[in-house]
Amino acid sequence: MSSLSNNGIPGGLTPLNPQSSGGSLGGTLGGNGGANQNSGGMDELLPLVMQLTKPEQREGVLLELSKKRESFPDLAPILWHSVGTVAALLQEIVSIYPLLTPPTLTAHASNRVCNALALLQCVASHPDTRQPFLACQMPLYLYPFLNTVSKSRPFEYLRLTSLGVIGALVKVDDTEVISFLLSTEIIPLCLRIMETGSELSKTVATFIVQKILLEETGLNYVCATAERFYAVSTVLGNMVQLLQVHPSVRLLKHVVRCYLRLADHPRAREALKTCLPSSLRDNTFSPHLHNDPTIQKWLSQLLTTVGEATVGSGGSKENSFETMSSA
Repeated sequence: MSSLSNNGIPGGLTPLNPQSSGGSLGGTLGGNGGANQNSGGMDELLPLVMQLTKPEQREGVLLELSKKRESFPDLAPILWHSVGTVAALLQEIVSIYPLLTPPTLTAHASNRVCNALALLQCVASHPDTRQPFLACQMPLYLYPFLNTVSKSRPFEYLRLTSLGVIGALVKVDDTEVISFLLSTEIIPLCLRIMETGSELSKTVATFIVQKILLEETGLNYVCATAERFYAVSTVLGNMVQLLQVHPSVRLLKHVVRCYLRLADHPRAREALKTCLPSSLRDNTFSPHLHNDPTIQKWLSQLLTTVGEATVGSGGSKENSFETMSSA
């Protein structure tokens, strides 16, 4: 399984490559960076991109470009600005919608569309194409994939790769990205995957929720009502309970960070006194944390911020949100 990068995101938002594509796509079209250093690569790239518009050649080109996307710093702007290429990628995406319900997606079809999604991840992570990608509401085309529930490998692979595109968007702190995601149903979709997905899918989905919470707009949105707060905190609590049986430090790390961020909100902080899992207060996870000082620090900060557990239940939790404004 992929390891965590320095900023805590799973190193490889799609399973197509063990490294995230976001960091290597910093070159801009016509800039002084990757284009000049890789002029020979440009000669190879342009014909491949043009072949995407030819249905009979598309499958092989999708595979080749997804494998080589790290080698082309200008891939994202070229994909976005070349005539017909984005439409071709969207054709690949919508073509499998009929296979979602009833769930008849094959491994071959899943691999093919995931290669297209890997190219969209490049577009989502590139600074020159991220905003137009959002302006066209491209992430919405992925939501039907995130809304699937089949646990078969083709569907799990499809969800994970789709999460990778959203993860690439939130990886770079951008208020506009968070505002867009909040205007959609991404949080409920992520919450369901956090409960039912594979470990890697849970990790990426939790990372997305974490990044949303780290933006002030996202924190205020989640804490605007008791219903939203408890939807998130209940899923986090269920994850902690499951992590006692199947420990995963990298997943627990994101869960603790979500709790710590929620504790920054005064009403949520009061609510956490009653709903923070007891296993985070005692030494349940201590044997798994000795090699990760970051999660030890976050957990210590969380317990200090929340304070002692409050004895009580029922209405006392809801009272924490009675006077909350939506900010």
